[in-house]
Amino acid sequence: MDIEFEGTVHRWRNNEGIFLVSLPKDLSDDIKEISEGMTNGWGSLKVEAKLGSVVWRTSIFPDPKTGCFDLPLKAEVRKKNNIDEGSEVKVQLDVLGF
Repeated sequence: MDIEFEGTVHRWRNNEGIFLVSLPKDLSDDIKEISEGMTNGWGSLKVEAKLGSVVWRTSIFPDPKTGCFDLPLKAEVRKKNNIDEGSEVKVQLDVLGF
């Protein structure tokens, strides 16, 4: 399942050291519907993400407060793309296993 979306980088409210970008609500709803019963711990799904020229494997996690999936951005990804809190990013995402 290949997805492309844009979002604003923000910090996780439970740990300011973790940077995230949220998938749009409608996209998150579609993923939840399609992946029902197939998620891992905490409702996560394995993905391959691409931001700029950096490709990495990670997981997306549902945020119960917003209803959106969040993609964590590793320090290496942020550094190579000059990303900080508030940056607007365009992400290509492949939800694995579909």
